[in-house]
Amino acid sequence: MSGGDVLPAGRGAPPDAPHEGGGLEQLAEELRRGLDGLGAHAGGLFLLNPEHVLELTVLVGIPREFAGPWERVGLTTPMPLADPVRTGELVWVSGQEGWMRRYPRIAVAVPYDFSLAAVPVRGGHRLHGSVFALWPGTQPASIPDRLRNGMWSIAADAGHALDRAAPGGHRPGPGPGPGDGPLVWSAPSPAPGSAAATERMFERLPEGVFALDIHGLVTAVTPHAARLLDTPASRLIGTRPWEALPWLRDPLYDRFRGAVISGLPFSGTGLRPPGTWLDFEVYPSRSGVSVRVTPTPVGRAPEAPPPEFPGLSPVDGGALYHVLHLATALTEAIGVRDVVDLVADELMPAYGGQALAILVSDGDRLRVVGHRGHPSEVVARYDDTQWVPSEPGALTLRSGQPGFYESIADLDRDFPHRAGVHDGMASWAMLPLIASGRHIGTCVFAYAQPHRFSATERAVLTSLGGLIAQALDRARLYDKKLALARGLQDGLLPHALPAVPGLATAARYLPGTEGMDIGGDFYDLVRLRRDSAAAVIGDVQGHNVTAAALMGQIRTAVHAYATADASPGEVLAGTNRLLADLDSGLFASCACLRLDPYNHVARLASAGHPYPLVRSPDGTVRALSAPGGLLLGIEADSAYPQTEFPMPPGTTIALYTDGLIETPGVDLDEALAGLSDELAHSGNLPVEQLADTLIARTHATGPRTDDIALLLLRAVPGDSAGAG
Repeated sequence: MSGGDVLPAGRGAPPDAPHEGGGLEQLAEELRRGLDGLGAHAGGLFLLNPEHVLELTVLVGIPREFAGPWERVGLTTPMPLADPVRTGELVWVSGQEGWMRRYPRIAVAVPYDFSLAAVPVRGGHRLHGSVFALWPGTQPASIPDRLRNGMWSIAADAGHALDRAAPGGHRPGPGPGPGDGPLVWSAPSPAPGSAAATERMFERLPEGVFALDIHGLVTAVTPHAARLLDTPASRLIGTRPWEALPWLRDPLYDRFRGAVISGLPFSGTGLRPPGTWLDFEVYPSRSGVSVRVTPTPVGRAPEAPPPEFPGLSPVDGGALYHVLHLATALTEAIGVRDVVDLVADELMPAYGGQALAILVSDGDRLRVVGHRGHPSEVVARYDDTQWVPSEPGALTLRSGQPGFYESIADLDRDFPHRAGVHDGMASWAMLPLIASGRHIGTCVFAYAQPHRFSATERAVLTSLGGLIAQALDRARLYDKKLALARGLQDGLLPHALPAVPGLATAARYLPGTEGMDIGGDFYDLVRLRRDSAAAVIGDVQGHNVTAAALMGQIRTAVHAYATADASPGEVLAGTNRLLADLDSGLFASCACLRLDPYNHVARLASAGHPYPLVRSPDGTVRALSAPGGLLLGIEADSAYPQTEFPMPPGTTIALYTDGLIETPGVDLDEALAGLSDELAHSGNLPVEQLADTLIARTHATGPRTDDIALLLLRAVPGDSAGAG
């Protein structure tokens, strides 16, 4: 293989046309040598374009047809080609199990046993992109040091070469400009039917049958292979066998694709009409594949041929990839924002679109629920439009039929009243969003330049519209229920804490469960007389509407008993009787404080709640391990003893729920000690800043499984009150 075999695969350039000279040609040769040294059978280079999308620029050992789904990759797409650019780290995936574990979307669409390493390419001036290499899936689960070091060396060389070729930060040339497609590099194919082709075939197989280059073109055929295929060799040479003989597509095309991608041999059995079964063994190398074809032994051939489905054409592998990839991704979407981001991140880089808008029906209007790439004035024009057939998006919604407009002239022809009123784009795909038979909206996919929609692209985009509709329908319902649940919970918590002379206060609440679960954590501060207040914090068992409703009743009861001048123990006892009478089957922990800043004293009663932390003016912190009573709701006649403690100016009291200190896998005593240390260290901060500091600890200790409520109370001199 020579370093001058760089093939331009951009507009107007056939796959086999040579490209003369240039920085990328030299870079391709250096990449080939590097891959040879690592024993990789394929690889390539992605470069960042001005739109911050990765474009496939150099490709070794794989035809462009197979790499089509990845020619443009968004930086946010969870793929091993984009991840190194985001993280700066090497990515290694080995074997089908590794793909299923780390990148299940790709494993579904490309179910072959191969290994991949990818690293970022940096130069002295900027981050250029990423480089990758492929090996068979027989590589170990952890990348060998030799391959790791080799990949970083290849990336470093590529970065230096790109800096030299483009010191101003532009892509090296000559070669296609932005939007002209990548440069695809591969080994030169031998002349069809030549002795060199036959020699290569014999190099790969102990016995020759027929050979294909990496583009799938037949380069050599033995007479015996031609007889088995029942086709003259002259008809096969220079063609793709599954195009010349459509019955070969099922037994051969996918094996060829799998062998080229994985670097591993494949085998399969196919039926040559009308009733002859043949075995195919595919042996790959970087120069192509050799295929051994033999009659299927008697007794192993299927008893009956598979049913034929006339009129159905095979699905393009790249199109199938996008359908499977987006379908898998959309299963992870939760809300409408997730759906919009996934569609934009997956479709726009894959199909080269520059803008996206998703419109949904809202009565007799169309409203934009998400967009990407449009300026605000264009979004405003789409939003709140009347649902009438004279609007392109509305027509698609009403008819349920997609609309493809390859130019402004096409759009003006179908909607003459809108002539001259456009969104700055040049081509549009209007995809109907239909879920469960209901027309719920339109997805507008736009291109900055005139775009030709092939039949396959139209079919795939229409299919993707159905997937988007199903995900969007679920997401809208989820968002409505979530807003209702959060609104209920927010309405049950105090919107602001009252000002109490001699006290500085701060409160925080963080929902800890995902989805529409509602926590039962609550807090409150009740101003009693001018110089005293009652503080309460609690946690109702469960994460649902019932728990939230019970939390509201408990908070109301506490407020009522406290304002009646009941002591902390009496507040808890009365609330406990109420909870027992309600017979909800739920329990609650609770701590109640009576604060007297004027006399510098506080009294505490607890119903099974975590110990409050008290920071003295000298900075020492202790947990108030005072005797307490049973959880609320267990026994109606439970008593709750009180503990009195001093509260001189400068004292800070931290009331919290167990979500602040409970983390899976972390010892509870250690977590409490850590919280105490943080309070001791940061306790001189104003209470609002201190509350943020204590809450921030939870993000460093791991994922939370519970809500968090935090109430800080600080005794301050004089009549000052509020946040201190």
